[in-house]
Amino acid sequence: MSIQESPNPQRPWLLLHTALAPAMRERLQLQFELLEAAGIGSARRNELCGQVRAMLCNAQSIVSREQMRQWPALELIVVVGVGRDGIDLEAAAELGIKVSRAPDVCAEDVADHTLALLLAATRQIVQAHAFVQQGRWPQGRYPPTLRFSGRRMGIVGLGRIGRAVARRSQAFDMSIAYTGRAPKNDVPYRWCDSVLELAADVDFLVVCASGGPATRGLIDACVLQALGPQGVLVNVGRGSIVDEAALQQALQERTIAAAALDVFAHEPQVSEVLTGLPNTVLTPHMASSTRQGLQAMLAQAEAHLLAHFGLAPHTV
Repeated sequence: MSIQESPNPQRPWLLLHTALAPAMRERLQLQFELLEAAGIGSARRNELCGQVRAMLCNAQSIVSREQMRQWPALELIVVVGVGRDGIDLEAAAELGIKVSRAPDVCAEDVADHTLALLLAATRQIVQAHAFVQQGRWPQGRYPPTLRFSGRRMGIVGLGRIGRAVARRSQAFDMSIAYTGRAPKNDVPYRWCDSVLELAADVDFLVVCASGGPATRGLIDACVLQALGPQGVLVNVGRGSIVDEAALQQALQERTIAAAALDVFAHEPQVSEVLTGLPNTVLTPHMASSTRQGLQAMLAQAEAHLLAHFGLAPHTV
């Protein structure tokens, strides 16, 4: 049955702002009437505006106050993932719309990717691969790279992801320091009052903080200057946290040694300056994107939907 055939008035309408695997779509169709947000016409929207009660998004979805008001019966927005930067949370609160997410299931995947980025940046894995692939090895050895183990790690934002990064870093005999909204009394890591203080005292600065107005441009030219010419910046938080123009200049001028980025200021558009620099490692916002992690996030999103509407999980 297609998602627009034979609607069942007993099932809530669910607006999809994200693509779904066929198996998940089939599962949700057993409990919900599904409506694709992409390409929906005004006539269809007017027809169903008073019936759509939930919305399913991903961490990159943009849902504004105006969009929420188009669906006056909307009760719940479920985000498949951690980030809610694109959701107008203030508007949702004012309109009585609950916003849920799946923060628990992808921290380990993001932490794995963080260490992979940092290893790639320090040991220049991507560049060395190209060196071999292009047949340049017979002309001479690859230049020495930065040591990874035993260095000083600074983490901006010691939440679930930051803690997972710290645990992994300890296996490489790193000293750990961190900063954030407030010090944690349940960790042995050293607290710094500011990101500037942290950057001045570490070799690797890893951004795991949430996006939003409070952290916008937090990593600026002064922080990068403090990190220094042997320092490496990793960002798996949000692109808005790093002043991208300042970062580009710091990389060009070797104010810092390298940057490894999974998130960008205007993604999916990435600055040609960043893509053209030899001291960057860039990945397309994929830190949480493992098959197992996505399956777990979708399962948690489904659980939020079912719990909200008092529906029992479907059993075969």
